[in-house]
Amino acid sequence: MTPPPPSTDWNAPYDGDLRDDLAFALRLADAADRVSMERFDAADLEISTKADATHVTEADLATERAIRELLAREQPADGILGEEYGTSGNTRRQWIIDPIDGTANYLKGIPMWATLIALVIDGVPRVGIVSQPAISRRWWGATGEGAWTCGPDGSTRSIRASTVATIDESSISFQSIGQWDAVGRTDDLLRLSRAVWRDRGYGDAWPYMLLAEGRLEFVAEFGVREYDIAAHVPIILEAGGRFTDIDGAERLDSRSSLATNGILHDSFLGMLQT
Repeated sequence: MTPPPPSTDWNAPYDGDLRDDLAFALRLADAADRVSMERFDAADLEISTKADATHVTEADLATERAIRELLAREQPADGILGEEYGTSGNTRRQWIIDPIDGTANYLKGIPMWATLIALVIDGVPRVGIVSQPAISRRWWGATGEGAWTCGPDGSTRSIRASTVATIDESSISFQSIGQWDAVGRTDDLLRLSRAVWRDRGYGDAWPYMLLAEGRLEFVAEFGVREYDIAAHVPIILEAGGRFTDIDGAERLDSRSSLATNGILHDSFLGMLQT
């Protein structure tokens, strides 16, 4: 089949029922959590370096294998794009997986890492799971099904982006100075930091989920791949936020991302394009 176009209307309603897909995605996350936590903070964790000079651990590989095995058994017709084992299948339904987002934290025993699982249908991210088992947190969302989280006590609640309406009252996460510097946008970052109430570089998946919970108004980064951001999109959109690339396009392949509470999205885009 011909792959779907990379840019589509992410806010378009879905003509179908995603509840079974969401339930299955949550089971995938359960399986991933069991594997990833087995080796977290292990003194003898096996670590190697990939061709792009980034690290990969035995847990990254084992966690993605566990997800792929369950997909092969229960959803064999669906395609897969995973960070560690690449692309398989070529269908209108594709699962996009980052087995451990935040490998640098994982290998250092820092609990701020997550498994990211998304289902993209005809180019639109429709289901998203972000699971951070080391801090007993999980977030999920699906088109038309809302955005949700559960905490260490197991309680589940819906989440909503903030209603902050001015940039000078907003709190932002820029991920890292190095990312902005690498693409020649340090001046943009400084302009942002001077305009907002508070800026922090929280990093990886967590700030996107803080935004979905209404605790931040802006998250942006560069150098991201599809598996770094696809899972965040349904959660943030269902929470009432907005998600694009840094230029305002709804794409997963632009190597940049901009998530906001929605209200301030155009204002932040304007600041970044001046």
